[in-house]
Amino acid sequence: MDNTSSNFSFELFPPKTPEGLEQLKLEVGQLNALNPRYFSCTYGAGGSTRERTFETVTWLREQQIDTAPHLACIGSSKQEVREIVDHYTQQGIRRVVALRGDMPSGMGRIEPGALRYANELVTFLRAEYGDALYIEVAAYPEMHPQALSAHADLMHFKRKVEAGANAAITQYFYNADAYFAFLDSCQKAGIEIPIVPGIMPITNYTQLARFSDACGAEIPRWIRKRLEAFGDDRIALRSFGHDVVLNLCGRLLSEGAPGLHFYTMNQAAPILKLWDDLNLPGKTF
Repeated sequence: MDNTSSNFSFELFPPKTPEGLEQLKLEVGQLNALNPRYFSCTYGAGGSTRERTFETVTWLREQQIDTAPHLACIGSSKQEVREIVDHYTQQGIRRVVALRGDMPSGMGRIEPGALRYANELVTFLRAEYGDALYIEVAAYPEMHPQALSAHADLMHFKRKVEAGANAAITQYFYNADAYFAFLDSCQKAGIEIPIVPGIMPITNYTQLARFSDACGAEIPRWIRKRLEAFGDDRIALRSFGHDVVLNLCGRLLSEGAPGLHFYTMNQAAPILKLWDDLNLPGKTF
């Protein structure tokens, strides 16, 4: 398999401490040896991690690493977004992940004229920067938790695509059938952009359950029951979780997924093991 024909990428979050950033640098060094297409970096609700995101992105660019910062728009003015994107483009960044984002706690309402939805953000970016930016957006094979229906969610996704999105990254999932059914729905709706599956390694059940409850990602009952049964046996849990995600990735790739986007949680080891067992390209050590 050639790395130019598939899209493998890694998501990071900005560390909260200088020590965390130093540890992240070590993890990135291991992951970057796999020659991914890019690293993305998250951005907190209402820009709550803005400076830490800038610091992390700046370091990545100093290493000549292709970087795709997340850009969350809710409650932001067009001028604020323009300043952030200009900051990135001056660093040679040509790829962003355009998101609505979460309303920060304490923000009661959105000011008039502020951006509200990801499709509005994509429309603005295309108007301001033309084709100079490669814009990725989010997709939800199992439906966004705030969507009124699967059809309404699909139509919202289509608006982002029609606004000018180049590609999409999905929320993580553990049911491959949900992803392929979503692709079928997209095809019927005339959506033709690449939709890359988001992959979350299973290493900590409590954390995973909390994330999944918050974002609406389903943990199939049989997986949840197995994970619960491991209790404090972290080695057995991680071995089982690895096998689940390995099988998921194998099926996705064998049935035509355009690549994989790994939610790394700033940990290289689970990704490296999946990479080896999947025999993915690009390893240089």
